[in-house]
Amino acid sequence: MKTTRRRFLGLTASLAFGSTRRAFSQTSAAVDEPLPLPESSPTRGPLRVHASNPRYFADATGRVVYLTGAHTWPNLVDQGLTDPPPAFDFAAYLDFLARHGHNFIRLWTWEHTVCDIDEGGRRMRYHASPQPWPRSGPGSALDGKPKFDLSRFNPDYLDRLRTRVQAAGRRGIYVSIMLFEGWAMQHAHGAYEGHPFHPANNLQQVRGDVDGDGKGLEIHTLTNPATLKLQEAYVRRVIEAVNDLDNVLYEISNENHPGSTDWQYHFIRFIRAEEEQRGRVHPIGITFQYRGGRNQTLFDSPADWISPNPDGGYRDDPPPADGRKVVLNDTDHLWGIGGSPDWAWKSFLRGHNVLFMDPYDGITFGAGNPSKWEPLRRALGQTRWWAERINLGAMTPQPDLSSTRYCLAKLDGNRPELLIYAPAPGPVRIDLRGSAQPLTATEYDPATGRLASLPASRPGQWYECSPATTGPCLIHLRD
Repeated sequence: MKTTRRRFLGLTASLAFGSTRRAFSQTSAAVDEPLPLPESSPTRGPLRVHASNPRYFADATGRVVYLTGAHTWPNLVDQGLTDPPPAFDFAAYLDFLARHGHNFIRLWTWEHTVCDIDEGGRRMRYHASPQPWPRSGPGSALDGKPKFDLSRFNPDYLDRLRTRVQAAGRRGIYVSIMLFEGWAMQHAHGAYEGHPFHPANNLQQVRGDVDGDGKGLEIHTLTNPATLKLQEAYVRRVIEAVNDLDNVLYEISNENHPGSTDWQYHFIRFIRAEEEQRGRVHPIGITFQYRGGRNQTLFDSPADWISPNPDGGYRDDPPPADGRKVVLNDTDHLWGIGGSPDWAWKSFLRGHNVLFMDPYDGITFGAGNPSKWEPLRRALGQTRWWAERINLGAMTPQPDLSSTRYCLAKLDGNRPELLIYAPAPGPVRIDLRGSAQPLTATEYDPATGRLASLPASRPGQWYECSPATTGPCLIHLRD
């Protein structure tokens, strides 16, 4: 997948970042030139919540950072239907992300060596390796391989983790390190029997299933002091491995059960305290608890960022982000595998960061042909292009300003600016009564990646336009 020439919507993207921005800002007539992909550069300092617009993160320079990207299951732990599972080509994956203009991934973990997953009406035996602890034996675990020694850590796992985060950082890609995985323990057959904390699988005879029901859900609660101590040691070792890297975020656990809330809150505070001792603090996230979790649990948490479930419209009509948390609206927690360009634009124009759970190679979980998701992948890169060319740090979602109800705007003070998404063709009305100066107007066609000028607005009046696009479009107004 190596490439020396990047293409966007089938059109060569050859303009440099600076010259493109100047050409865009000086548009006065129809522009017959596709927008290029965002340029990526090494990350600059750990992210922190933006001081004046907490819907987003900022880097060490104070520059707002909008996060978007396509993550996929085996991008850290090799996963698949063979034993051993196929090795994941991380370099090719980074090329794929760069071609699409993405700058964020969730780096997935998987806690089980083997389990059975129901997919499409059939049960599949699913394998994963490596794990954080070495399989040194003596003795065999339930999968027939050497037992885990939970008193030591697997250097291959930690080296892989650090190397992949570093490689992503060199490409300008931020990485959320998933520390635990909670979906499989609840929904995959035999997951506890494949977990390192099953007493038959480790030398220390640590037992994760406290109540003896065979599920082991107590591993992800505070009720088991033995496993909690091991987990804290593991998280501390991960922090030691990556704390010096700029492009790191943390996610406590993917889709853990609602009973894990206190345990997840504990690890948010644990990570923060450990990093404060080291002088470099990275953002920490908590994601939808499946099944039965509530978004309020995420908003009430001490986390910096969250990924909600569909409640409240995050799948169909995302609510305007209010800044209580940085929201990474993730298709994984809304559909599993799903989403559309329309959803991506609506989420972006409502002040959210946008993520896609990507089948990628079509192998893992029997996800089928991945090419059907190419329009959504392209849309993510397009949202980032706009995020880096508008004054995003000063703009907030203001649905009432547009007849389409999808609007990011700054009208007060100097340099007013608005970006509107129109999901369907037809006239669009925009309330510019709060603007005391005329604004230049441009329409953008996501299908072709082309800009065209619209009539300028008049000061202090409603603005109405009829874009020429035959499908969804964006309208950009600025002084």
